[in-house]
Amino acid sequence: MPQAIVIHSDSQILIDLSSYLTKRGIEVVTITDPTSLYSTIDEVEAFSPVLAIIDLHLPDDGWLLGYQKILRRFSGVRTLFLTNRSDPNLIMRAKVHGAKHFMRAPFTEEALLQALRRMAQLDRLDKEKRITLPEIKMPVRAKITFPYTVLALLIILAAAYLSSQAALESVEARFINQLIETAKLSAEWMVREENRMLGTLRLLVNTAGVDEAVLAGDSESLRLIALPVAINAREDIVGILNASGENILTLQHTPSGALEEYEAFKGSVEYSDFEPVQKVLNQKDDSTGDKFAGIAHSSDDVYFYVTGPLLDDSGDLIGVVLIGKSADTFTRQIREDTLAHISFYDKNGQSYASSLFDVIEEEYPLDGDEATTFLSDPETHTLIRPLVTSNQSYREAVGEWKARGEVSLGLIGVAFPETDLINTSSETNVQIFLALVFVLVLVVLTGISVANRISKPLIEVVNASEQVSQGNLDVHVHVDGNDEVAVLAYSFNHMIDGLREGSLYRDLLGRTVSPEVRDTLRDTLQAGGLRLEGQDAMATVMLADVQDFVTLAENENPTTILHWLNELFGRLVPIITSYSGVVNEFSGDALFAFFGILPTPLHIAESAYISCRAGLEMLNDLQVLNDLRYRRGDPVLRMGIGINTGPVTAGGLGAENRLHYTIIGDTVNTAQRIESISHMLPESAIMISKPTAIAIWDNRGHFRLQPYGEHLVKGKQEALKVYRLFPGDSNSGFPLEELDLF
Repeated sequence: MPQAIVIHSDSQILIDLSSYLTKRGIEVVTITDPTSLYSTIDEVEAFSPVLAIIDLHLPDDGWLLGYQKILRRFSGVRTLFLTNRSDPNLIMRAKVHGAKHFMRAPFTEEALLQALRRMAQLDRLDKEKRITLPEIKMPVRAKITFPYTVLALLIILAAAYLSSQAALESVEARFINQLIETAKLSAEWMVREENRMLGTLRLLVNTAGVDEAVLAGDSESLRLIALPVAINAREDIVGILNASGENILTLQHTPSGALEEYEAFKGSVEYSDFEPVQKVLNQKDDSTGDKFAGIAHSSDDVYFYVTGPLLDDSGDLIGVVLIGKSADTFTRQIREDTLAHISFYDKNGQSYASSLFDVIEEEYPLDGDEATTFLSDPETHTLIRPLVTSNQSYREAVGEWKARGEVSLGLIGVAFPETDLINTSSETNVQIFLALVFVLVLVVLTGISVANRISKPLIEVVNASEQVSQGNLDVHVHVDGNDEVAVLAYSFNHMIDGLREGSLYRDLLGRTVSPEVRDTLRDTLQAGGLRLEGQDAMATVMLADVQDFVTLAENENPTTILHWLNELFGRLVPIITSYSGVVNEFSGDALFAFFGILPTPLHIAESAYISCRAGLEMLNDLQVLNDLRYRRGDPVLRMGIGINTGPVTAGGLGAENRLHYTIIGDTVNTAQRIESISHMLPESAIMISKPTAIAIWDNRGHFRLQPYGEHLVKGKQEALKVYRLFPGDSNSGFPLEELDLF
């Protein structure tokens, strides 16, 4: 629900205004003493008013106190000032403090609604005219601080780069050496593991009962003999073949099983095509003896085997013994011993076992050409490559994997994460970075301090300028110092003093001519002209005159007459203005206004419509005034209004140093004649011409017309056809469709 705050010393007026606003769904807080403003509104939950109504006649400048408190507490509040008499000095003083909207007594519901409509219209015009300040994309503070920051950053980056390079070169060398040393340790580990497997093979060959069981093909006896050996040696596979290459027994450790869990089978594994087995079956020898090594691929893993002959007492071959271990077991055991990631590659660079690739869940095979080039001469070639993953970077050193001293089985890679390298560098340079950060902070703080001394008064001038652009001249910039910025602040304050003085003159001009004429004069003078050049236009002219006012005034003193006229026009002029009309002239008890020229030219249908609406509202307000006058014992007023639509000439009339903006033409003269016809009626009435009646045809639902015949008037050869205007909901007159207007 919208909220409003009303400050007035008269409790009855507070009640009336609150009632008017509450009827329209507005929550109202009433205050009689501005000093209690904050304490009163703090008692209202979630109070955020959109409208403030303040009495200009509060004692001890209470209106200013309340207005300033409201501005400090709330933003965007529209303020309406109430005055029960015409007090130019007080109104001008309020305008100097930023006031824009005023409402004169009596404070009726209709008057309040009219005032709110005028506020909305003026706020809309102010918004259209308001200058939007450009957005500050690069504040002065940033322009001053930025060079300090950039210079400090360049110094820090240069120092950090030099220090980091010195440290990284040393760490890089240590990191590479660590990779190479770990690769050598892995190769030595493989040699030791091969020898250990050969030891298991020799133990099994020399175990009593093995040769008899092989000759007899007794798999169960072999299992009972070989199983303890396999368990003690923790071998993955133990296989025994006869002299024909047939599998008599294979013991394979169950993956992830207990130490003693082995699966025994025979005949299901073909080892006879395995090259190391063939060499044993063919009783080959090489420089290392009659034992051989190699790798074999199974459906689920890759295994490294050592093979050796099983001989009888005569030295004849009776079988072959195999000891095997999976590549996954190798990678796990080497990683546990060296803390490095281990990868096994074939000679084409394809990986078949890797602790690193299992972790990152992605394979990085070696380039086939690089692998071939390296294996062609591993003594002179070095293969170290980076491995960049989505979460981590690694460095891998690759070496050749040889068995039995000379048999090349492929490649083995050793990898470490490069975070080790980075962490080492950070630890080495931490003190340097802390010192450089301290220097950066010191430089930046110095820049900010200097920038604040310059930009703070500039920001104050910008904020004050924005207040001035919104019409508030009650601003002042604090002047401190004697530099260029202080001179700027002093000049700004001097400019505000001039604007305050100009505001007073502008207000005085706005009281002698209409605001629209005042703005037209200003625009013309700014363009270099001294006269308002005439322009032809289509407009609607209104003449309103109090009938028999001379007779009423004969028995009253001039002061009372002036009061009556000011009271009357104080009601009628705001109505005309609210309908975008321009009150051009007061002539005794008559006023002359026009519609559709200023501030914006309108189509004659629009100017005729709004002038007729304004005339009807003027008669309604006159009735309210007459009721008040009757209660006071004053004579009632009777008014005639004449409205005509047609071509006019608008411009400045007078001498070079004394101009009066007005409109002239036959349309104006005709409006005067039409108004005089209304004097024939015993009550207040509005008479319009036939062109006006035709012009309001598009809005005919709002009006009814009573033909009033044709009249010959002074200065017109043809008779004027005149109509009396009534509102659309009246019982008098006829709808426009029933009249022969065309």
